[in-house]
Amino acid sequence: MATAPKRPIKVAADNRKARYNYAIGEVFEAGIALTGTEVKSLRGGKATIAESYAGAEGGELWLLNANIPEYLQANRFNHAPKRPRKLLLHKRQIHKLVAAVEREGMTIVPLKLYFNEKGKAKVEIALARGKKLHDKRETEKQRSWDRERSRVLRDRG
Repeated sequence: MATAPKRPIKVAADNRKARYNYAIGEVFEAGIALTGTEVKSLRGGKATIAESYAGAEGGELWLLNANIPEYLQANRFNHAPKRPRKLLLHKRQIHKLVAAVEREGMTIVPLKLYFNEKGKAKVEIALARGKKLHDKRETEKQRSWDRERSRVLRDRG
């Protein structure tokens, strides 16, 4: 009996600014509760999570301010583009995240919204601490130096 070929991970939205604006700590993979039209729209790849964050309410974690545009063929059964979406994590993980936000002043930032090998929508979230301006400059300087160093090594070799 032949096994079905595995699907590659398909990234629907990527938060590229997060690694620049925040010092990323521990990373978690969370499921996300979506409606049918949201899934269809995500498969089109038009979602943005650049300004979004996660917040706790009532013992649950919610993805706030994420923009998943309306699915054009859905008619009147469409979803609200910026509605709060429930994140699916274990209780222990939720408590750990909420405690870090409350005690240590950290933020829960989504890094990536993707479909895993099984076709399920997942969000990669991270505990992050906001960077100050001088930290951002240092990051930019290091990135520039790495680029220059690789260019020199490539020319030599």
